[in-house]
Amino acid sequence: MARTSGQKTISTKLARIAKLAKEAPSMAITTLAHHMDVEWLEEAYRRTRKDGATGIDQQTAAEYGENLEENLKALLERVKSGVYQAPAVKRVYIPKGTTGQKRPIGIPTFEDKVLQRAVAMLLEAVYEQDFYDCSYGFRPKRSAHQALEALRNHLMAMRGGWVWELDIRKFFDSVDRGHMQSILRRRVRDGVLLRLIGKWLHAGVQEAGVLSYPTKGTPQGGVISPILANIFLHHVLDEWFMTEVKPRLRGPAHLIRYADDVVIVFATESDARRVMAVLPKRLDKYGLSLHPDKTRLVCFTRPPKGQVSGRTVTGPPTMQGPGTFSMLGFTHYWGRSLKGNSVVKRKTAKDRLRDAIGRINQWCRRFRHKPVSWQWTKLCQKLRGHYAYYGVSCNMRSLRAFYYETRRRWRRWLNSRSNRARMIWANMVRLLRRYPLPTPRIVHSAYPVANP
Repeated sequence: MARTSGQKTISTKLARIAKLAKEAPSMAITTLAHHMDVEWLEEAYRRTRKDGATGIDQQTAAEYGENLEENLKALLERVKSGVYQAPAVKRVYIPKGTTGQKRPIGIPTFEDKVLQRAVAMLLEAVYEQDFYDCSYGFRPKRSAHQALEALRNHLMAMRGGWVWELDIRKFFDSVDRGHMQSILRRRVRDGVLLRLIGKWLHAGVQEAGVLSYPTKGTPQGGVISPILANIFLHHVLDEWFMTEVKPRLRGPAHLIRYADDVVIVFATESDARRVMAVLPKRLDKYGLSLHPDKTRLVCFTRPPKGQVSGRTVTGPPTMQGPGTFSMLGFTHYWGRSLKGNSVVKRKTAKDRLRDAIGRINQWCRRFRHKPVSWQWTKLCQKLRGHYAYYGVSCNMRSLRAFYYETRRRWRRWLNSRSNRARMIWANMVRLLRRYPLPTPRIVHSAYPVANP
């Protein structure tokens, strides 16, 4: 009962902050930190993931929770008195696909995660009133599939157009901290919060026992990083596009952004070229740049009857024909419905499908000596997770490819467990009858009729 009462109190506080921010969209809010009390930190603790990796102090969530009330009271006192020091983040690298490349991730301590969550709750209540509908990443009640559906609806309503895929080069590593704090002060001027965010931005990074202090960027992986990224790109990109660029264009245009993954759809090529000329200057003003190889302009006009999508169009304006483009792991292309109408379809991007199969292959190889029943349970979880994201209408072929490749990889590594007992396909069929893997299914239906 105490927990339920506390959550209601926090919800009331969040509603008041949101109401104030909505009623005064141009006002800078000067008092927010007073909302943070022990009850607020308890709610932040509840929302913080408990099974994540540990920071440099190696303290787990369970260890921190043993004396939770005392720990939160001590944390609150340090924050309010200004003596709290942001600990360094532990830098680790996670595989980026199966190409051998790795992505750096910064892991804060668990206590720092709780405090970052508490501050993120405050910032979210304020900025959710300012963010545009074109932003979908790391926002409550918004998802990648909603972004994809909005993109498809715009393309269908416009009957296609010119699609500009934007890739901001190393966004999290390139964020200018001075600009970040300046942008924050436009809306939030609470000294306690600004000092905390400044400490997190300037916290050291520990890698292989060596402590360093990068001069720009925010660690990707921190709890506070997603909301800071949204605030930064809201000012640099979303607000600029909606208020300054869009009214000056000749035809309709729509921006869809999921974190730093951005696509802009234009009705005319001339509008696309005009924005392509000025956007790099806008980004450069804030220390950002576009990746030259991953930023592309695609002619995505609806094809004439009898013609289908097949190639990506970039470069000179003279190039014609329906192309394809990718966003959030899906390749978008023009196809035909069962009634013969042109519709925008989606399928798993080739590189994402290749990476997913590669990860399954590595997993089966690593755990091939585990009991078959254990392997089956884990593989079922992986397949269901894949279907939960990639199970969209018209993507059945890619789902089946992943399903059959998973079976093939599993048999291959079961076959290598022993030189005497061979896992021929006849034995594999019998095993699959006992341990059936989940078959592909459409989870997100976007069309009146689901096409294979």
